Amino acid sequence: MSTPPSYFETMYREASDPWHLGERWYERRKYDLTLAALPRPRYRSAFEPACSVGELTVRLAERCDRLVACDRVRSAAETAARRTEEMSHVEVRPLAVPAYWPPGTFDLIVLSELLYYFDTAELDTVLALTVGSLEAGGTLVAVHWNHPVPEHLRTGDELAVILRRVPELALLCEHREEDFTLQTFGRRRGDGSAPCSPAAAEGLV
Repeated sequence: MSTPPSYFETMYREASDPWHLGERWYERRKYDLTLAALPRPRYRSAFEPACSVGELTVRLAERCDRLVACDRVRSAAETAARRTEEMSHVEVRPLAVPAYWPPGTFDLIVLSELLYYFDTAELDTVLALTVGSLEAGGTLVAVHWNHPVPEHLRTGDELAVILRRVPELALLCEHREEDFTLQTFGRRRGDGSAPCSPAAAEGLV
């Protein structure tokens, strides 16, 4: 069974930033690595579910022409919205996936510290929605904590195995540490080929 909404509501009731995302060097470094793992310098349209208070959202906004973000906890989404209110190309909504999924397609989807909260059925739904809305050649980034947590149904390493098995996705890079696993995938093109590497995109190989 997926982690219940009451868990998140309780966490944010006790603190506006319960995971201290804006304070910890661990988090800032992880965000830097997440952005460095993006194979393109800029994206047309991105989606970031479970954006929390917008620490990563602000950073992603610098690389995107349009960014849609959401979080199931209203107070967290409102904080993220305030932090990006001067960025007209960013829209933050108090909504939860997979019940909500924005219309249209994206060339970047960021699943950060999210997938381990879903049971198998909901995880399958989220991955199907991700693949269905990710444009051919688009980028998916997934990064997840590796240590066991009572509210987490899987670790980052376990999710990495599941993601590598999605046939529509081609693994572009993988960064593993004791604390987290970061993967970047490209949505396969119609002929089944993977997107080209950053070096190939600039004609270096």
